[in-house]
Amino acid sequence: MKDTQLLERITVDPKVMVGKPVIRGTRLTVEYILNLLAHGETTDEILQEYRGLTYEDIQACILFATKALESTVFMPLAMEPA
Repeated sequence: MKDTQLLERITVDPKVMVGKPVIRGTRLTVEYILNLLAHGETTDEILQEYRGLTYEDIQACILFATKALESTVFMPLAMEPA
């Protein structure tokens, strides 16, 4: 599936979850799905818990985060002593 097709699964609406990016047709935020993955939930476990989701929805969350970070400049929070 192409990037544009995956990213169409993610929407931003100020009336839904205070404008956070969500999976289209749900109130599940990209942030929430990524947090589940970061804490060890598998894709299959997430799909079992949220029956309306698809594998592509989870892929879209990861791709959305990747695209959001592409243009981000990171600065060190503190300089380490030499």
